[in-house]
Amino acid sequence: MTDRTIRLLGSEGNLSSASNVGLSKLVRVLNNKGSVQVITWKNAGGTTLGTITLAANEVAFIRKASTDTLTGVATSLAVGIAFGD
Repeated sequence: MTDRTIRLLGSEGNLSSASNVGLSKLVRVLNNKGSVQVITWKNAGGTTLGTITLAANEVAFIRKASTDTLTGVATSLAVGIAFGD
């Protein structure tokens, strides 16, 4: 796998409460903990659209609608991005 260049669209914050991550459509999420964490994806109406379990220190890139939210825990860190390549 080749390295990809990313463009940051904001500042990283935690997902301890539901966040639309600055209305971003593409989000980098880091599990900054030594155990697994579940990230929940919901639409603006609060309906759960999906979940993902991240392993310790795992990074995932999640594509979502701008008003959709992500929720995890305080050590789930997220930032809106765009791929620069």
